[in-house]
Amino acid sequence: MNLNSLKKLLVGSPLATAQARHERLGKATGLAVFASDNLSSVAYATEEILLILVLAGTAALTFAVPIGVAIGVVIAVVISSYRQTIAAYPQGASDYLVTKDNMGVYPGLTAGAALLIDYTLTVAVSVSAAVAALTSALPALYPYRVLIGVSLVGLIGFANLRGIRESARFFAVWSYLFIGAYALLTLYGFVAYAVWGLPVLPPAPHAREATETLGVFLVLRAFASGAVALTGIEAVSDGVTAFKPPEVKNAQAVLVALGLIMIALFVGLTLLASIHGIVPHVTETVVSQLSRRIFGSGLLYYFVQAISVIILALAANTAFADFPRLSYFMARDGYLPRQFASRGDRLVYSNGVIILGLASAALIAVFDGSTHALIPLYALGVFTSFTLSQTSMVRRWISRRPAGWRWRAAVSGLGAATTGLVMVIVGVTKFVGGAWIVVILGGLLIAHFASINRHYRQVAAQLSLDGFEGHPPMEHTVLVLVGDLHKGVIHALQYARMLSPSVKGVYVELDPDKTRRLEEKWIKWGMGAPLVVLSSPYRSLLHPFLEYLGQLLALGDNHMVTIVIPEFVPARWWQHLLHNQTALLIKGALLFRKNVVVTNVPYHLR
Repeated sequence: MNLNSLKKLLVGSPLATAQARHERLGKATGLAVFASDNLSSVAYATEEILLILVLAGTAALTFAVPIGVAIGVVIAVVISSYRQTIAAYPQGASDYLVTKDNMGVYPGLTAGAALLIDYTLTVAVSVSAAVAALTSALPALYPYRVLIGVSLVGLIGFANLRGIRESARFFAVWSYLFIGAYALLTLYGFVAYAVWGLPVLPPAPHAREATETLGVFLVLRAFASGAVALTGIEAVSDGVTAFKPPEVKNAQAVLVALGLIMIALFVGLTLLASIHGIVPHVTETVVSQLSRRIFGSGLLYYFVQAISVIILALAANTAFADFPRLSYFMARDGYLPRQFASRGDRLVYSNGVIILGLASAALIAVFDGSTHALIPLYALGVFTSFTLSQTSMVRRWISRRPAGWRWRAAVSGLGAATTGLVMVIVGVTKFVGGAWIVVILGGLLIAHFASINRHYRQVAAQLSLDGFEGHPPMEHTVLVLVGDLHKGVIHALQYARMLSPSVKGVYVELDPDKTRRLEEKWIKWGMGAPLVVLSSPYRSLLHPFLEYLGQLLALGDNHMVTIVIPEFVPARWWQHLLHNQTALLIKGALLFRKNVVVTNVPYHLR
């Protein structure tokens, strides 16, 4: 089986370009498709708040509710601001494109770097949270969480390489089951507490004593951790063109609906966790504890946990669509290698899928599959792109001044100010905890983008025909490398004579006796071509040949040398191991030589 057959078996048969289709979404299906990315953070955002507050003791957990309400307000502000982005960019635009369009290259690259990091962390965090939900219901799997997480990333990446389609029906089932399950958990929890008097239990045995003082900085740290609830809000503005007409109104309606659902579920779960005194634990998630407390350990509990696992996995899958698409835009603009702009056999940007899968799997392994350990890296990139995008919209309204530009600028300005404040809070409170990694990595990525673009501009300038007057006439020398004289060499000589009537054989002498025998055979079989014998007193094949090649190249910049390498090909792949690979060594040494063309002439053995 050759490589193409193996690739077809694993990835699938190639698809024609004409088979690329975009499913047009109505409001109900659009809500389902975009819900997984937006709502998945509800499964772990409350826990992140509690994990910080509990450092000041269980009494500090009462601050979770006002922090949750404050985050709900931020969600509402950001939703209002992104509604305007949708109206301004009906063709759909990521934060990278919006920022680059309105603020210039380097702010755009900053947004692009933040988004690439954000999408990578989305996969790592979502998969880690999915595994946490799984191991909460099945504790015996906890020691294998890293292996499960990496395997899940590999499975999602493999599915995307095969060209998985974001089917609205498929997403609708799980998204609406997730909304229903969490709504049921929230509503039933309040009813059971307020009407039926479900008793509040004392703090769990794993509750910890205070290790830090409750103060403003700790509260801000908890706010910054819970702010991950905002992740995915920009997804709807990216996908405006996926909606049925009127695209803008449908996308805006879906964004508002998602915002309201997100606020209701997130604040509701946070309030319930506070009422029941839920204390975060390393082996069981807050949602699992809350669900077990309200539903018991029956069918409804396992239903909530199963839906949590699935929706978090779907959120990771959304990043596998967004990361390659952003990579395509940046490669198209010349800031990433052009391979990222190429679609694979299955009409997906497969290079982006592979890079994302490897990077996110590495993060899960390095951070031991811990959602809490990954969160400090996560939030900073999210709010950096939010802030740059909304600041760009302020500049757009002020510079273009459409009807109602003042209130539009005010709304975008409020969004920029809000997300900017959260960005500063996250950066300050999470810097030591891991946000410094994102700052350094973001800077390195921006410098890398600029260097790639500089290279492409230099290549374009050197290849440009503007002002080009033509090269002087070229001179040509053809050399056939000879290690021995056999049918493969004769075959190569015949090919070389088709390139030029003046062909030379070149032989590096290691054994004088072998040279005499070769010269005798060359008289009969050399086709009249001269044989140049290069002495090698130190038994080096390359050094004498490279010296001779240098003498030919010194004849002038318009002198081309074609080197023909005879190479016999064994009938079985493993038989290559029985022969030396001198041809590879020579090709490697000549790879970057100017005015040198190297060609192999294979002679296939039966």
